[in-house]
Amino acid sequence: MRRRIIGLVALGLALLLAGCGGLATAGGPIPTGRLRGPLTHVKRLNGASISIGSKNFSESITLGKMALILFKSAGAQVTDLTNIPGSASARQAHLDGDIDAMWDYTGTAWLEYLGQQKAIKDSHKQYEAVREMDLRKNDLVWLPPAPMNNTYAMAVTQASAKKWGLSKLSDIKKVPVAQRTFCLETEFRNRNDGFVPMLKTYGLSLGTDVPEKNIKLFQAGVIYDATAAGSCTFGEVYTTDGRIVALNLKVLKDDKRFFPNYNVSLVVRRSVMKRYPQIAKIIAPVAKKLTTATLLKLNAEVDVDGREPTDVAYDWLKKEGFVS
Repeated sequence: MRRRIIGLVALGLALLLAGCGGLATAGGPIPTGRLRGPLTHVKRLNGASISIGSKNFSESITLGKMALILFKSAGAQVTDLTNIPGSASARQAHLDGDIDAMWDYTGTAWLEYLGQQKAIKDSHKQYEAVREMDLRKNDLVWLPPAPMNNTYAMAVTQASAKKWGLSKLSDIKKVPVAQRTFCLETEFRNRNDGFVPMLKTYGLSLGTDVPEKNIKLFQAGVIYDATAAGSCTFGEVYTTDGRIVALNLKVLKDDKRFFPNYNVSLVVRRSVMKRYPQIAKIIAPVAKKLTTATLLKLNAEVDVDGREPTDVAYDWLKKEGFVS
């Protein structure tokens, strides 16, 4: 009952955000078209009713809109439950069956959802391990992942990089303690694959090498501007975020390979996949096109140019020849 309540609260929050005119309004109009190219002869989803969720950041929302457009174009009745606040809430809604499918990340699943202590460095082996365990434990089917890798990183301004000679995370030690400041989001501050373990990997400890007062917490989208404006020396970023390029930030190399691979995959409830196995054929050619460079561009259209995720998703699917 408690799990069910958490999931329903998450969905209620998502719908409340939609009613307030948030960035990507869950339940907004979903365009449709004809499936084209490699999807032309895929068996249609006529009679299917599929709910699609997403987390509440631009990439996840845009990918969720892609799935909604594709399934609707294939004849399904779709329910838009994108923009659920936080990974935990979105995952709970998925586990409880309130959503049927959602794009998710292999690194998040392995370390956060499935409680593993160490990432698997090989991205394909990590995907296979996630696919096997989540299917066995939770009846969730992970379709083959996209080649993109939206992992965590630390970024600095070009001026900071030049001043202290920063090119990799090992260089954090070059910065004096007083200027060793970090802009983070709350979730990253507390994750198993987040801030404190990262410091430990690079020979730093919270409280001494990085005083608590040196940490500033922001919403994820604010960190980029805050870092560019000099509110902190180091800012937590995602490697596929278009604001990295727009704000001319320098991403530091993870030279000790601390951060896991975060390849995105459409995750579907087993019961839904059994009824509609053609979902895999609809998603497969689309996922193959989702490279890191592609996501950088699409995310920039949303976060920098201010376009709606639905429009960005539809235009890309049309450009790539998946719908007309």
